[in-house]
Amino acid sequence: MSMDSEAVMRLYREHGPALRRFAASATSNPDQAEDIVQESILRVWQHAPERTTNMRGYLFRTARNVIIDNYRRRTHRPVEAGPDHLDDNFYSDGVDELLLKLTMEEALGSLSPEHRGVIVALHYRGLTVAQTAELLQIPAGTVKSRAYYGLRELREALSGMGVMS
Repeated sequence: MSMDSEAVMRLYREHGPALRRFAASATSNPDQAEDIVQESILRVWQHAPERTTNMRGYLFRTARNVIIDNYRRRTHRPVEAGPDHLDDNFYSDGVDELLLKLTMEEALGSLSPEHRGVIVALHYRGLTVAQTAELLQIPAGTVKSRAYYGLRELREALSGMGVMS
């Protein structure tokens, strides 16, 4: 079933900026990024199930497919033999990696600055509890507590985005 035009406008307002950032990261052309956003929303408008529990996830999967379709359309030619041939899976894996990165950035952005700082220090920078405590000038016990509650909040944020169940 298709949605009405008000629903499409609401989709564009709510999810357009995030989709645009994702598309802009996958292309070097801002006009192409906007085309990807519009094509994605158009496809969702035409084909979305009436009750999609995670519209943002559905939109991002659709945008990923649009990016891959565009790439394949641009590079469609007879397969060349040899090691220099670019595999389509290489490109789609890069898009998946980008989508995961943007999803994690958005989920981390939903955390409090205190929890985010500890999570980033421990899990992204690879610091120990003692190093994190020294860096943030807080007791090691506080680092452990913030890590526990921060990861719990992060799981909830990712679950709300449809990434985890």
